Amino acid sequence: MKKILSLVLTFSLAITMFACGGQTSTTANNSAETKVAETEAAKTEEFKSNILFCGSTSLYPIISSLASSFTESYVTWDKVNSNFPKKNISIYVAPGGSGVGASAAIEGTSDFGMLAREIKDSEVEKLGENYKRFDVAKDALTVSVNTENPIVGKVDNMDTDMIRKIFSGEISTWKQVEESLPDEKINVYIRDLSGGAYEVFQNVIMGKDTQIAADATQSASMTELAKNIANDKWGIGYAGFGAYNKINKEKQVLTAMKVDGVEATEENVVSGTYKVQRPVIFVSGHVITDSEQAFIDYIFSNTGKEVIAANGYIPAF
Repeated sequence: MKKILSLVLTFSLAITMFACGGQTSTTANNSAETKVAETEAAKTEEFKSNILFCGSTSLYPIISSLASSFTESYVTWDKVNSNFPKKNISIYVAPGGSGVGASAAIEGTSDFGMLAREIKDSEVEKLGENYKRFDVAKDALTVSVNTENPIVGKVDNMDTDMIRKIFSGEISTWKQVEESLPDEKINVYIRDLSGGAYEVFQNVIMGKDTQIAADATQSASMTELAKNIANDKWGIGYAGFGAYNKINKEKQVLTAMKVDGVEATEENVVSGTYKVQRPVIFVSGHVITDSEQAFIDYIFSNTGKEVIAANGYIPAF
């Protein structure tokens, strides 16, 4: 399959540097002062000031936006909690796909793995007894076409069998979808193989025995996938609910088909009626530190809900 962009970009937040300050003891006993200073130094040394998230490109803009606002609001950890040392807040967020996120959390190369799919039992087992899962949002995969495609207004629903045949290449022209449409080749757009969306679509629509056509164009992120469909009058792809809503915010450039008669609406996604959907989560396999918990609390705050909604997703809390 064609590869559009190379994966795994690294994004780091800007960090403002501040000098660390110490506290002065009021006691006159030099040995006591030394002991207190040593205790405070030990606390500072043990404190985890750096946090790394890696994985899903769908969750990436949400976590990176929250990491940025968290860092800008507090700058140093003592502003978050007076019991924390005066150390610079450093939160790094790197995209790469759900598979990369799961592997990074398992191998310990990242504190948290971001996934836009269900976590596998085998992955949970590898994360061990300290496994933690955090559900951030709900997402769906919309079967979308370019709004300029003449199918819009003629066909508004595709059943699972029709979608499977289109994405496998068995149906290769728009005329085969609807007799009145032009005999134009259908251009299929998908996420790359490391993306959670690829696995979700394969499991829910394609099934075990049918593969997506080898000439389908892969996209490095869900945003890129939505743009690829929007730029191709004869394109079709499974744009995520968040990416679909975001790209249509100013002007509707994508139109989503109903799947088996069910529209991809927030209500239908939440109720589970719309079947092509997935959780947007992050996971870890270690004991959560105080600093990590402080940022997690920020993610699951009203600010977090606002950022999730602004990115077109449905908050899961």
